[in-house]
Amino acid sequence: MNNKPSLSQKLTRLGTRLRDTEWRRYGGLLLLGKLTGIGLLLAGILFFNPDLFGLRALAADPVLKGNDIVNPLNTMWVLVAAFLVFGMQVGFTMLEAGFCRSRETVNVLMECVVDTCLCGILFYAWGFSFMFSHGNGFIGLNWFMLQGAPQTYEATGVAFLAFWLFQFAFADTCSTITSGAMIGRTGWIGDLVYSFMVSGFIYPIIGHWAWGPDGFLATMGAKDMFLPWVGTGFHDFAGSTVVHTIGGMVALAGAIVLGPRLGRKFKRDGGGPMLPHDLTIAASGGLLLWFGWYGFNPGSTLSAMDFIGIGRVAANTTLAACAAGLTAMFTARSLGNKWDVSFTVNGFLAGLVAITCPCYWVSPTGAILLGAVAGIIVVFGVELLEYLRIDDPIGAVPVHGICGIWGTISLGLFASGEYGATGQFAADNSAPLKGLFYGGGTQILIAQLIGSVIMTFATFFVALIVMYALNSMGLLRVSKEGELEGLDLHEHGISAYPEYVISAIASPAAMTLPKGLGSTMAPSHIKLSDPSH
Repeated sequence: MNNKPSLSQKLTRLGTRLRDTEWRRYGGLLLLGKLTGIGLLLAGILFFNPDLFGLRALAADPVLKGNDIVNPLNTMWVLVAAFLVFGMQVGFTMLEAGFCRSRETVNVLMECVVDTCLCGILFYAWGFSFMFSHGNGFIGLNWFMLQGAPQTYEATGVAFLAFWLFQFAFADTCSTITSGAMIGRTGWIGDLVYSFMVSGFIYPIIGHWAWGPDGFLATMGAKDMFLPWVGTGFHDFAGSTVVHTIGGMVALAGAIVLGPRLGRKFKRDGGGPMLPHDLTIAASGGLLLWFGWYGFNPGSTLSAMDFIGIGRVAANTTLAACAAGLTAMFTARSLGNKWDVSFTVNGFLAGLVAITCPCYWVSPTGAILLGAVAGIIVVFGVELLEYLRIDDPIGAVPVHGICGIWGTISLGLFASGEYGATGQFAADNSAPLKGLFYGGGTQILIAQLIGSVIMTFATFFVALIVMYALNSMGLLRVSKEGELEGLDLHEHGISAYPEYVISAIASPAAMTLPKGLGSTMAPSHIKLSDPSH
């Protein structure tokens, strides 16, 4: 049974109560309490959040530019790639230490370590500014000591300092390349000075031409820019020219000015190369470099969102190295009748150098073909230097210099016409690059030839001036006595292998041994007069 009163009954009851004095007083107090509660509630809301009533005067929303917005995924990808590229320093150190003689191993270790430290400070102070900031077609003029930089670099979405770290690892790679051809006879002060010039000036200024936001080769072909008739700019995705050819040409200039190591007798004179002291370390270092290249090339997309591009670049990098290692092995076998591990290691490194420029724009088949050519080129490059009597203990000039040139030019031949540019969120293939072999004509090839010739000869010319200047001051080449003693003992006061007698005395040819000592301290098959040990 429903006892709930109807509306008319409620109104009648209310009228009766309002005529009662006590009920009117009670109703007034009840109404006042409720109104007071509501008022206090509104006052609290007004005090703590006046925006709900539109009463707070807000400043205008800041205008966010594209390079103020950090893309966290792309930034993390670039940082991981930077760590991989930096790890290549371990590979370079092992490769050079293995290919050199035992008496100069410590010198190689010191050079690689100190060069890294020096490059970091210089790239912070002005190297990055010269290379990647806005300025003019020849040099960047902003962000010295990283001051005044935006949150991200250009429109990449990558945090500025993450991009700086990635590019520092590249700069360090270029600087380390230069030492490979100068091992065994360069004085320590000379090492420091030429490394200062490479990291502080040669690499960043010449690199700006191709990678700077307004570099004259990067903007080549555009209206009112350098050589507008070319119709396209110079392309170097990850640095066949910018990193490797620059490093290789500085190495060539240094090797020419230094001259060969004492005791180095070339094939045309009835001799041959001085043998490396530890091929295990050298081959392992080469494989570490290969691993680091997966940061070098795929990381240059600067975008974790370009999934297809990253995969293609990584696959192309792998295939070019594989093809080059095999062709170098077979080419060396045809020339020397031996299966040579040194040529095989330098072969896959040559393929990695060559694919570094075109890795984004070629197909896997193109990567195999251009890598195979690089493996052949590196063997004949070593033979050419041997014929010219240029002493390059590591093979830095053929691997990085000559194959860097080949890789840059190969883009104009093997660009498949399917891929355009990487992007912050996805690839932009609206304007793909198409090389000669894919029906694209010679436009890309001409642009690549022009850029490669300009950067190669500019680097070599400037490096020659630097090396001749150092040599004229007596800073570049160590003294004859120091070289005979061995750089490890002469410059650093310690051998890399002090527990081994033959290494502890570094270069027996430079020492006067007590009579009979040679027969008890050295294995019978080692000639103590041979400066190659």
